[in-house]
Amino acid sequence: MAALPGEEAAAEVIKHPLKHTWTFWLYTNTKKTWTENLVELTSFNTVEDYWCLYHHMKTPSELALGQDYAIFKQGIRPMWEDKANKRGGRWLINFDRKRAGDIDNVWLHTVLLMIGENFDNSDEICGVVVNVRAKSKVGVWVKNSKKEKAVLEIGHRLKQQFSHNVKLGFHVHDSTNNLYTL
Repeated sequence: MAALPGEEAAAEVIKHPLKHTWTFWLYTNTKKTWTENLVELTSFNTVEDYWCLYHHMKTPSELALGQDYAIFKQGIRPMWEDKANKRGGRWLINFDRKRAGDIDNVWLHTVLLMIGENFDNSDEICGVVVNVRAKSKVGVWVKNSKKEKAVLEIGHRLKQQFSHNVKLGFHVHDSTNNLYTL
């Protein structure tokens, strides 16, 4: 049945816009080079469009070992070399094999916190990545690791969301050492 004139516009009005447009990425782990493996899947800018994607995509626990999902603000690639990420770092939530089932829940709630602008310093966030490995992790990427107050607020908000169940570590992108631990 065809839409009547104006019905499509009315449907757009009832959607709930997000502050930013977000891009969904997949790291396939099937090609020779890192950049060949990075595939831009789609972008979304409303709550309804996010949920439509969520209900039609695999959860992180359903991805093959070695694959990643990433959701970043439009125009920012999920790579350290991107100009928006160069001076930044990431809060990491690590999962051991006993807690592997928690990864879908942590991924979902972290994405919702991020796209819903539920951090006092949401403008400092570039995106979130889930790495599916033997020891998987979810990482929230920030623009500038030197903005201590903003970085710590983001970490404390994550810690508050997941309570005592998680240990968080913040790494500058070119380091494996924790700059902060919560």
